[in-house]
Amino acid sequence: MIDPSELKTIGLTPAIYCSDQAVFHVTRGVPLGDALGMASDFLFLAEALSKDAAYDRESDRYTWAARYLTALSKALVDDVGKVLTRGPALRKEQAAE
Repeated sequence: MIDPSELKTIGLTPAIYCSDQAVFHVTRGVPLGDALGMASDFLFLAEALSKDAAYDRESDRYTWAARYLTALSKALVDDVGKVLTRGPALRKEQAAE
């Protein structure tokens, strides 16, 4: 059995599209704990920017920044989910690397 701390992202998840093409992808090989920690940081910042956006009626800059941070967070969490739900075959593949 693989130690969960050895599980890493698989890098299959795109984020933020431009002209129907992903501009960013999750990087393969990031430890899951680190990926989830980064997603948490992104979501914390997105929440703070959303709060600022609620008070700043003159600009949408906070809203767009929060949107991009949220999209990156979702990609990280989705990639982690793919690792956790793809089962033992994927975990064996990662252990072999």
